[in-house]
Amino acid sequence: MPIQNGGVARALADRLGEDKILGGFSNLGATMVEPGVYEQKNAGHLLIGELAGGVSERVERVARALGRAIEVKVSSNLTGAIWSKLLINCSVTTLGALCSQTMRQYMETEVGKKIFRRTYEEALCVALAMGTRLERLTVDPIPPGWPSNFAAEERYESWVEAVIAFYGDIKPSMLQDLVRGRKTEIDFINGYVATLGHASGVPVHMNAAITGLVHQIERGDLQPTPDRMNDLAVQTAD
Repeated sequence: MPIQNGGVARALADRLGEDKILGGFSNLGATMVEPGVYEQKNAGHLLIGELAGGVSERVERVARALGRAIEVKVSSNLTGAIWSKLLINCSVTTLGALCSQTMRQYMETEVGKKIFRRTYEEALCVALAMGTRLERLTVDPIPPGWPSNFAAEERYESWVEAVIAFYGDIKPSMLQDLVRGRKTEIDFINGYVATLGHASGVPVHMNAAITGLVHQIERGDLQPTPDRMNDLAVQTAD
């Protein structure tokens, strides 16, 4: 049972069979202050379940075992929940890692707001194209008025504020990986969205560009700085 973001559990299940794999992810934000000392930034939990849906005895058994150490919730629609978290990973987590900022910081700029919105909406289009029944986590995964009711712009801004309220001050886990020189999960997050988008004919230019920039940082060719937002704006201008 991988507690990882994005398409990790699905990739394992495709190779080994769904009977061998449970899925799950962490819905809490924490930073390692020093070895053995962690600072938790929000009141989160682990969410686990069967990739095929429903609730099984084995999931309940795992939840009871892990629940002695941390809050655990079981989802009957784990795939939908994974995608809802993936929308946040693609936009909040990865963008924060690229520019070495929290969401609250990069959303103070116009370029940050535009790139967040396009990244999120590309991933949302892929999720819906895959027939995903999205699950509400901290906010509704589908922004108000999306995709064409521009009269709902004020409600969209309120929706963004709700996202910032929960995730806005968390140091992105991917940034922690980049700072420590570790390989990131990018191929299972924005890269996963880009792969599925290309296969299904959904435009994913922003997510593909983001994936490329993260790989450049992993190789040491670039550094995570606020300038990366401008790089994305230039690369996806068309």
